[in-house]
Amino acid sequence: MLSGKVYNAVDPKLIRDLNIVKDRLHQYNLIPPTHLEERDKLIRQILGKTGKKVFVNQPFYCDYGRHIEVGDGFFSNFNLVILDEAMVRIGKDCFIGPNVGIYTACHSTDPLERNSRREWALPVTIGDNVTIGAGSVVVKDIPSNCVAVGNPCKKIKDLKITAE
Repeated sequence: MLSGKVYNAVDPKLIRDLNIVKDRLHQYNLIPPTHLEERDKLIRQILGKTGKKVFVNQPFYCDYGRHIEVGDGFFSNFNLVILDEAMVRIGKDCFIGPNVGIYTACHSTDPLERNSRREWALPVTIGDNVTIGAGSVVVKDIPSNCVAVGNPCKKIKDLKITAE
């Protein structure tokens, strides 16, 4: 699955792994919003790699979690969905607007092929200092130091980074 090759999306091991993460996400999404330490502890158990000062607003949804890496200063607003059948790497100081989807999973649009449940996945990397606008659908890499929006999400503005 992580290699980009076709895989069986209903493999029993994959389904088991998905269900384990669904239970953890259910727990995460039910934690009272003001219980910041409890939220931080659980999101770090769900995600594969996290930087310092990571904040993920609830609700949050993903498939495996362990295929997601976020850098220092990561922030996501409400309703972030990440289908992480392939690696999703998000750089430092990234801000993700509400209702954003990051999707690595792909399947055929041909009904017979699609109904076989055979899929493939392609990784997504979002660079450092990126803002992803509300409602965007990210399916390809986004470079560092920019604002990106839309469906599909594309860079619309380069950012000039100034020293403090």
